[in-house]
Amino acid sequence: MALTGRAGLLAALGAVAVLLAPRPGPAVAGVALLLAALVVVDLLFAGGVRGLRFQRDGERLVRLGESVTVGLVVDNPGPRRVRGVLRDAWPPSAGAAPRHLRLDVPAGERRRLVTTLSPSRRGDRESVAVTVRSLGPLGIAARQGTHRVPWSVRVLPPFLSRKHLPARLARLRELDGRHPALVRGQGTEFDSLREYVVGDDVRSIDWRATARRDDVVVRTWRPERDRRVLIVLDTGRTSAGRVGASPLPSAGAAPGAGWPRLDWSMDAALLLAALAARAGDRVDFLAHDRAVRAWVSGAARTELLSSLVNVMAPIEAELVEADAPGMVAAVLARARRRCLVVLLTDLNASAIEEGLLPVLPQLSSRHLVLVAAVADPRVAEMASGRGTAELVYDAAAAERLRGERRRITSLLRRHGVEVVDALPDQIAPALADAYLALKAAGRL
Repeated sequence: MALTGRAGLLAALGAVAVLLAPRPGPAVAGVALLLAALVVVDLLFAGGVRGLRFQRDGERLVRLGESVTVGLVVDNPGPRRVRGVLRDAWPPSAGAAPRHLRLDVPAGERRRLVTTLSPSRRGDRESVAVTVRSLGPLGIAARQGTHRVPWSVRVLPPFLSRKHLPARLARLRELDGRHPALVRGQGTEFDSLREYVVGDDVRSIDWRATARRDDVVVRTWRPERDRRVLIVLDTGRTSAGRVGASPLPSAGAAPGAGWPRLDWSMDAALLLAALAARAGDRVDFLAHDRAVRAWVSGAARTELLSSLVNVMAPIEAELVEADAPGMVAAVLARARRRCLVVLLTDLNASAIEEGLLPVLPQLSSRHLVLVAAVADPRVAEMASGRGTAELVYDAAAAERLRGERRRITSLLRRHGVEVVDALPDQIAPALADAYLALKAAGRL
């Protein structure tokens, strides 16, 4: 049962009547009895809510930053009309609107109501409950009941770096020899012979073919295909920090808080996966902190992105130190043949020196390793601060942090590891460019 504002208004009017009455005692009893009688009458003639039947329909997938509608069909099998308010409750991060829906279902009929979801976080968003308040004819009291009507919507990563894909595919076509510019990569797969032109590497001259012709002939190569790329996503504590400005107005973060490193890394992983798949390479994906959180292997090129976004959607950063030996063991157990291992993590000095560096030789001796990290643009802003003592101290701290990242980068490169350290909005294209450079150099 629930009382409406009309009940409060009637009670206020009754209080005024009691104040004006010559005998307050009987007046209070009379007002209370009258108000109780009106409430009872309203409840008796209000439509029942316990017998209502519900059915949902709508979309189950939506990209972060977009909206989706979920329908709710209300069936009233009872003998009385159900008229009132319905609330379809979802978690705050689901962005459900409107909060309250007007409901009017005659006896034996059904009505469909629509709720719009504009999620502000990745992951699975589950409906909480459906609460119906059925008003009586006087609008003083209402019957109220709550029902569980399960439905879930999976919020996928937005893949904002998709805009960089056409330019990288054009460069890939140049490397693959399908572009009119015929810019060849120095891969290990022989492609064709052509006449020598000024600027060609003399080491590419095919002397036997030249001897059979009147012109100097050079060999051309194309990047190797059917190679394996294993993308490893570090979901430990360092991936939880928010950096950069949030690229989506509805991303849920406070102004200036930005996206978690994990989301920027996912975006870069999706661009790399799309590019590598188009290049003819096999792409696998591993998410790990102290245990394997997700594993995608053997997905077809046409299904790769959908598989990745689905498995990435519910992954959240764990506030624990990543287990680097366990991560390396998981990689070695799944990648027995040489491949490109792309580790998306942070260049945190303690995490790298105490965790990754001791076990890195096991990985780099068998695979080509590329570490990609998201830098915090706030550090660069702090490093340029001057004018007050506080800003100078901030600048000194920022410079020390930048020096640590440069030192860690140097240590990794001494172990034969390629490193990409870029700002949040540049990490995806920078990682794609590093992959293309490795492919052009024939190192995959």
